[in-house]
Amino acid sequence: MAAPMSTSFRTHTCGELRAAHAAERVTLSGWVHRRRDHGNLAFFDLRDRHGITQIVTNADQAADAHAAAEPTRNEWVVQVEGVVRARPEGTINTELASGEIEVAVDRFTVLNPSKVPPFYINEEQAGLDESLRLKHRYLDLRRPALQERILLRARLSGAIRRTLEAEGFADIETPTLIRSTPEGARDFVVPSRQQPGTFYALPQSPQQLKQLLMVAGYDRYYQLARCYRDEDSRGDRQPEFTQLDLEMSFVAEADVMAMVERVALAVSREVVPDRPILHDPIPRLTYDEAMARYGSDKPDIRFGMELVELNDVVRDVDFRVFAEPITSGGAVFAISVPGCGDYSRKQLDELIDLAKRHGAKGLVHLSVDADGALHGPAAKFLAAHEAELLGATGASAGDLVLIVADADRVAAAEAVGHIRLEMGERLGLRDPSVLAYVWVHRFPMFTWDADGQRWDATHNPFSAPVPEDVERMESDPGGLRAQQYDLALNGWELGGGSVRIHQRPLLERAFALMGHSVAGMREEFGALLDALEYGAPPHGGIAIGIDRWAALFADAENIREVMAFPKTQSGTDLMMDAPSSIAVSQLDELRLRIVEDD
Repeated sequence: MAAPMSTSFRTHTCGELRAAHAAERVTLSGWVHRRRDHGNLAFFDLRDRHGITQIVTNADQAADAHAAAEPTRNEWVVQVEGVVRARPEGTINTELASGEIEVAVDRFTVLNPSKVPPFYINEEQAGLDESLRLKHRYLDLRRPALQERILLRARLSGAIRRTLEAEGFADIETPTLIRSTPEGARDFVVPSRQQPGTFYALPQSPQQLKQLLMVAGYDRYYQLARCYRDEDSRGDRQPEFTQLDLEMSFVAEADVMAMVERVALAVSREVVPDRPILHDPIPRLTYDEAMARYGSDKPDIRFGMELVELNDVVRDVDFRVFAEPITSGGAVFAISVPGCGDYSRKQLDELIDLAKRHGAKGLVHLSVDADGALHGPAAKFLAAHEAELLGATGASAGDLVLIVADADRVAAAEAVGHIRLEMGERLGLRDPSVLAYVWVHRFPMFTWDADGQRWDATHNPFSAPVPEDVERMESDPGGLRAQQYDLALNGWELGGGSVRIHQRPLLERAFALMGHSVAGMREEFGALLDALEYGAPPHGGIAIGIDRWAALFADAENIREVMAFPKTQSGTDLMMDAPSSIAVSQLDELRLRIVEDD
């Protein structure tokens, strides 16, 4: 019976052969990964995406094959035929799955030679220029390390599909040419040739479409959706990306979170079974709890070093840095960093700069000596409160206490939260092998936009308020909590979702707070508003970033490392040279013209 991957060019893959195949005649095809010449003997490592097999040509036993192999170099594509045999004693390669055998070749065919690549394919190169990698991405994708990450992503997608379909979800595609609507980021727009002067938008997400599918009665929908946002790239963001998009009908917040939790844990155990999951079930924090304990709405809970609010401890301290923020309704937050009380002036200045980069006006630092006394520029102000401060922070001899005060509670917490992450990294507390999922929910529903003089949705405009807050929608918009939930993993926001507003009057009230007129609502969201009047069920869902999930599984710092053809920081495709200008005839057909900068 033929092997599953056999074709007319191969009987087996380069990662398939084992000792049990000894004495079998096989045909392999792949790329020359490495060659070693020993006179009448030549050894080649032959590679495909499945692995590497050593092949041997021998001038004394198969002269024609040996001669045909003589010109080949790394990255040439070749086909070989021969007999599998055990490697001689002492030459087994335990680092290869096929390391117990080799193939004695009696027929060698060059399928395609290769130019010398611009960088090494068969070994990792420190400091390899990323622009060069992206320009020749088809070669970069051959590198075993990158292939491993891309294939891990493929396993992730497969596991998601299997898990969701077992839970009764239907995979339904939604269009990529839709109407432009205000959903938080700039749209990519596409001009219409058939209706000149009008434009489609590429979807930032299928948000309205998946809600319309709930109205249509498809109570469990999902897709791996391509999404597009015209915003600056960063390590966890690209202009085009893929998200697991799912929606469910007849659910409350807890139902969606429970379902997503089952999926996330099952997928993790299938795709990366060697990665320990820190918590099962996944912890749930309210937004207020997450900010107060970690200074982040996507906390990394792999380590402690939690924030402590010091308002009650320092309220009566005669120190303007603390007094003014507290008087203004702000907060004083601190962390205790174990064993760092001997930090140098240079190290402390680095932390002060870090705090300022993240919005703090300054950073108070106090070291604890062997007698439990505080030392630092602000220590004299706290002399009468040392015991209280040490008790509140849990600091002891040799520790370093870092404090930020601000009239904006959130700003103070976020600044300390960034310092916490930095210190966790320096102390090796962020174990890269561990998967630490955490839910954050009950976000504020609105934030005030002082420039626009309106309330903005903190996530998307369709999120439903917590039922007991509905009556306060107009009287206290800033105090409303949304049925919004985010799933974080190791300090990255993995996905976010909500229970949606499924009744038109309530959605119109929310839109009105966000500055939409009745006419504006109709123009921007007419289809959804109308649909809510035709028996829309209660529904909710989530969108999880596949690129981020794959990057976290692969322990990659940038999602470009798990995307086959990513863009640069400026949104450029170096390989295809895009974006690019188009012909004048195309512009004329679309009735467009380019306006040059003055």
